[in-house]
Amino acid sequence: MKAFLVSDELLGTFVPIAVYWIYSGFYVLVADLQEYRLHTKAEEDKKNVVSKMAVVKGVLIQQAFQIAVSLLLFTLMRSDSKAMLHQPSLHVIILQFMVAMVVMDTWQYFMHRLMHVNKFLYKHIHSTHHALVVPYPYGAIYNHLLEGIIIDIIGGVLSFLVAGMTPRTAIFFFSFAVIKGVDDHSGMWLPGNLLHVFFNNNSAYHDIHHQLYGTKYNFSQPFFVTWDKILGTHMPYTLEKRMEGGFEARPIKKIN
Repeated sequence: MKAFLVSDELLGTFVPIAVYWIYSGFYVLVADLQEYRLHTKAEEDKKNVVSKMAVVKGVLIQQAFQIAVSLLLFTLMRSDSKAMLHQPSLHVIILQFMVAMVVMDTWQYFMHRLMHVNKFLYKHIHSTHHALVVPYPYGAIYNHLLEGIIIDIIGGVLSFLVAGMTPRTAIFFFSFAVIKGVDDHSGMWLPGNLLHVFFNNNSAYHDIHHQLYGTKYNFSQPFFVTWDKILGTHMPYTLEKRMEGGFEARPIKKIN
């Protein structure tokens, strides 16, 4: 009897989506730990103008489009069977990860900033995401569908193609990217979080962007803050403890 095997293409399509909900679920379980939150639950309920059910529905719709694009991309790649079967060495995979991270960061920075600079795009498209003034994990990719296609889906495809990944490598890269995006929108600052150790672009950094005073700053996502620093949209912050518990990310530069 042959062992039941799932192709790398299917794993590359569905594992990152499973990771999204599993990692978000972890944060939901610890959401009552007020001492690690960047906002109180009362603020979350008061400031956010969209229901959690609507957020879940919006995310599922975007993920359905991600599945369709992923399966189509892998189907087109099947014509190059040699490239599909060959798995590169570890140092090549590491290089591909770095290239993909740079490509994704660059694409998402400029598309994200465009969504803010262009008033029409912000009002009719990007404002959907900013309905979550207080971000929470499973709202990480809650966007207008067109924004999801432009920023997330096209950005992902470009990262995959430019880096020259195989579907197997894509399983790990996009799962990691999902974890990073969910973490950035978690609204929490958990002790021992290695993502906060290795990346300056983190939940506090992105929380600044979601506040009304920070919408012109901290566009970078999901990995580095390089483009913000180069182009003058970087807003440094201090992380201070709230009297009522938890933390608050406060800007330390003059806001125009």
